[in-house]
Amino acid sequence: MQASVLTATIRGVEAVPVEVQADVSSGLPSFTIVGLADATVLEARDRVRSAMRTCGFEFPSARVTVNLAPAPLRKHGTGFDLPIALALLCATRQVPASLSGGVFAVGELGLDGSLRSVGGMLAHMLAAAGAGTPFLAPDGLECASEAVGRVSYRPVRSLRDLRSGLPNEAVAHVTRPPVGRQGLASQPDLAEVAGHSAAKRALEIAAAGGHNLLFVGPPGSGKTMLARRLTGILPALDDTERLETALVHSVAGLDDAPALSGVRPFRAPHHSCSVAGLVGGGTPPRPGEISLAHNGVLFMDELPQFGPAGLQALRQPLEDGRVTLVRAEGRVTYPARFCLVAAMNPCPCGFHGDRNRRCTCRDTDRIRYMARLGGPLLDRIDVCLRVDQVDPEVILSSPGTESTSEVAARVTRGREFTRDAGRQPSCRLTGADLMRASALGRKPRAVLTGMARSYHLSGRGVTRLLRVARTIADLSGSARVDCDHLLEAAGYRAWQS
Repeated sequence: MQASVLTATIRGVEAVPVEVQADVSSGLPSFTIVGLADATVLEARDRVRSAMRTCGFEFPSARVTVNLAPAPLRKHGTGFDLPIALALLCATRQVPASLSGGVFAVGELGLDGSLRSVGGMLAHMLAAAGAGTPFLAPDGLECASEAVGRVSYRPVRSLRDLRSGLPNEAVAHVTRPPVGRQGLASQPDLAEVAGHSAAKRALEIAAAGGHNLLFVGPPGSGKTMLARRLTGILPALDDTERLETALVHSVAGLDDAPALSGVRPFRAPHHSCSVAGLVGGGTPPRPGEISLAHNGVLFMDELPQFGPAGLQALRQPLEDGRVTLVRAEGRVTYPARFCLVAAMNPCPCGFHGDRNRRCTCRDTDRIRYMARLGGPLLDRIDVCLRVDQVDPEVILSSPGTESTSEVAARVTRGREFTRDAGRQPSCRLTGADLMRASALGRKPRAVLTGMARSYHLSGRGVTRLLRVARTIADLSGSARVDCDHLLEAAGYRAWQS
């Protein structure tokens, strides 16, 4: 007696289809799983046996062989529990034969037969939609089902629900805030930040053009406070970005509901984070912090304190918007298009250049401290700004400043201006496209040439300066990049020079 059920295993952010084939034949009682399964999958033997008996099914007292095809593909995860149990029930004719071969099943079984979700449910749902089969999975996935849109989701609470055949299709009753400013009420407001007008302008430019940003200043000057307010002025995720972002969070085993509702992610790893934790890795591979910040903000406080290997690993994702992990098993690619916001002290003691406290560091200490970053990484950061402490009188007077919603409205208008011009965001423009979008006249071109020579900019540095100037022009509604735009953009690189 044989039966098969479709399922999948996660590889990167993709669910690779797997066919679970069950064979029940005469012989000494045994339960064997073959097909390059890891220890987590092999443990399904005990869970499936107990769940079947608890739910009133009979576990076959015979030779049971389960094959996971294709055999050369490594399988991992507890999501194979449900398809293995279902294949056995179909093979022993304890559930309707219609459940064999024509469904896509994923879920972890408890010893009482109850079902739990596993990491990557959204990826599994997309694979089921591609296969055109009903999707059997634990309940509570209505929001993901609505996002995918073309899948027949059949929720299963317990193995007992399969006794009478295929469960009814779930009816999605999902209430989400309207797309536009989801989660804004829970975001910290820029109006709470006293002073720092230049830093707020830098945040606005970074949000409008998707630029990377570095704040440099003494302890307590407000660098972290400013960085945490960037997500509030970014536009909400569109439909494509919502699915991309939620997919990464789902594969990582995190809650994908915020991303599905349009809230951009904000990730702030500690500087003790390992390279694998930052860029991804492990066995099986998992997305790192830079992928979890996809379409959102990655905040790296105390930037020079991160390990050198981790900092250098950022260089390729910052350019390409993705990270590729090469392992003995093959290549895995994760999306990693994020806005980097970094913060650091100007020296080891933190008070170099401070007006109120004297720096106690030697020149060699400061040089060694800055050398941890390296020129190639700094060259990939578009906006660098010194953030000094605000005068106490300004803080105590609490003057009325612009709120997050006001700045967000300008950012949205700037992005709409870019979109109406038929262009990508400034951070993605390169080569001829950037020059065409900038439409530099003779005088702005001469100014840019002089800046490149004065600041000793590399080719990448010139490109990034021009990108920032293009974003400033977008915010002002200008079709051309003028000298004023270039001068403001150069001001955000003066600290590096």
